[in-house]
Amino acid sequence: MAVLENEFLKVEINAMGAELTSVYNKTTQTEHLWQADPNFWGSHAPNLFPIVGAVINDELLVEGNVYPMARHGFARKSEFILLESDEVHAVFSLPGSEKTIHVYPYKFDFQVLFNLIGNALRITYKLISHDRKNIFFSVGGHPALSVPFNAGENYEDYYIEFEIEEKLVRHHISPEGFFTGETTPVPNPGNRIYLKKDMFENDALVFKNLKSREVCIRSDKHGESVSVQFPHFNYLGIWARGGGNFICIEPWLGCADTVGKHVDISEKEAIQQLEPGHVFEAAYFISL
Repeated sequence: MAVLENEFLKVEINAMGAELTSVYNKTTQTEHLWQADPNFWGSHAPNLFPIVGAVINDELLVEGNVYPMARHGFARKSEFILLESDEVHAVFSLPGSEKTIHVYPYKFDFQVLFNLIGNALRITYKLISHDRKNIFFSVGGHPALSVPFNAGENYEDYYIEFEIEEKLVRHHISPEGFFTGETTPVPNPGNRIYLKKDMFENDALVFKNLKSREVCIRSDKHGESVSVQFPHFNYLGIWARGGGNFICIEPWLGCADTVGKHVDISEKEAIQQLEPGHVFEAAYFISL
């Protein structure tokens, strides 16, 4: 466990999954991260690696070989090593091992870095290659932010506001978690999506071609807000489990398989590639 704190925020991170477990606003005395009520959804903010979403048959194909791979990958259920920490930063590491090589045939060190910068938390994904071949991977965040912020408010008072005007197009997901190829427009009057408890009955809203690189959670009733900035991420998922008082804002570099297209990892949609001896980094921010 690591605890980071400055004059604005107090943040806690669990070594299991290098998972953020608290984002506490000291000014308003508000906990902004969902507290993982198992009656709805028992996670806070999983880190997705080395895949995002589901692969067909829970099988990852790599160079003609088949490897078992659960939805969103193994990092979220792996114990990380706390490499370093101080009052405002922490570095967690998940190195490749005899265990990971049997499900993901690469030599690597996957790190998650946390930095407090004023009223913002930066979460950086860092992948270090120790392999002699190219590493193919996906990575993404899945932070669940509490809505409403304050007691006595309603979920439906809140909305998601996009940074710039968008013609939002949703890419549909099958009950098994795969893209179907179907798309539909999502109404967003004033560049907003108003929250409703039943809006995720057909899984996440997934957007692939956004121009925005920031979304804010706001209310019609007050001026408090939480924003997620994702300058390095091309895909965005928005999701909640019905009945839960939270909303997940999920920046992704990668996505689920498409129905009927079980392809090698190198051919997966939005796959990332890291050359031998190189280092990859991508960051997103949660700001209050």
